[in-house]
Amino acid sequence: MQLNKYIDHTILKPTTLVTDIEKLCAEAIQYQFAAVCVPPPFVKLAKQLVQGTTVKVATVIGFPFGYSAVEAKIAEIVLAMIDGADELDIVINLIALKNNDWQYLANEINHIMPVAKSKGKVVKIIIESGLLTDDEIIKCCDIYGAAGIDYLKTSTGYADKSASVETVALMRKHLANLVQIKASGGIRTFEFAKQLVQAGATRLGCSASVAIVQGAATGYESY
Repeated sequence: MQLNKYIDHTILKPTTLVTDIEKLCAEAIQYQFAAVCVPPPFVKLAKQLVQGTTVKVATVIGFPFGYSAVEAKIAEIVLAMIDGADELDIVINLIALKNNDWQYLANEINHIMPVAKSKGKVVKIIIESGLLTDDEIIKCCDIYGAAGIDYLKTSTGYADKSASVETVALMRKHLANLVQIKASGGIRTFEFAKQLVQAGATRLGCSASVAIVQGAATGYESY
């Protein structure tokens, strides 16, 4: 299994350095990862570093808690697109979800999608599945699948519980066929990454990407 093509090579620490981004992008080019996922201030630099390659540049919106106002998220999206982002990983408003305000979430995505799609950007919606019940995950599959997003993403990596094979399988069962799944958070071994793909994930958000693909090459798990 060529896992490298599934991986968004990621660094989102609030203490990220320029040298971290340079290393991330060099590794992404070397291993031919699908994308790099970087903090918004580094989008422009990452775009320059991967120019002329197949590696896409992703960034996060409303990260990591998702409770920014819709207007703030749209402003972040516009700035990310100006800086050259190809893909947008957008955290939903979990406060609205937990207060059962699905109308707010529908309004949020209905305002976000036209802005992102006006420039043809890939939209990944982060639901923080580790904090949700199965019923809430299924509702997210329905509402965001109907909105025409590209990917439903499991996690930010900041919650105690991140991606799981069971969650990916549940999402795949209830999502529209055209919507893909990005599993993220806690993916550190080739074996776990492979299980997530087999369950239905077509993207993997990883910071241990090199160790994962090296584990695949050598035939054992890398930690």
